[in-house]
Amino acid sequence: MPTASKKDATLASSNHTTPAPDIRSRPAPEKTVTVLAVSPYEEDHVLLRHIFSHSNWHILGARSGGEASAILRAAAIPVILCESELPDSTWIEVLRETERLSVPPLLIVTSRVADDHLWAEVINLGGYDVLMKPFDPLEVVRVISLAWLHWREGREQAGREAEPQAALVGGA
Repeated sequence: MPTASKKDATLASSNHTTPAPDIRSRPAPEKTVTVLAVSPYEEDHVLLRHIFSHSNWHILGARSGGEASAILRAAAIPVILCESELPDSTWIEVLRETERLSVPPLLIVTSRVADDHLWAEVINLGGYDVLMKPFDPLEVVRVISLAWLHWREGREQAGREAEPQAALVGGA
């Protein structure tokens, strides 16, 4: 009858595993994504918070362009979801405000009358996309997720492009 080796005993003991903690319940801070929702309509804010309530996405709310500007100056925001018409400004003014930032967020315009004309205007002026209202939760998650990935990729690419220049400056 063969005897169990030390290696076999180690393998047998390693087959007993303890369940891993559920990391989905507490997202790591570096994995939390912040989105700024700019809309005068409370129902938009409520629905967006509900759509992202089971994720590690954090939704900040602004009711006007002025509030959005204050938030943009205070926090790094990768994606903005902005109503086409605001009480004190328009999505174009919010977009222009983002262009002054060192790391500009991507802007998605929301509207009940989202048509080809609005979409073309948003894209031509430097916005990212348009979302039709009422919101389809799956479409909201898809568009905002793609915008965030696009923003992150652009930021990483800018960092890679800056590395060789920093090496040249440092080595000169």
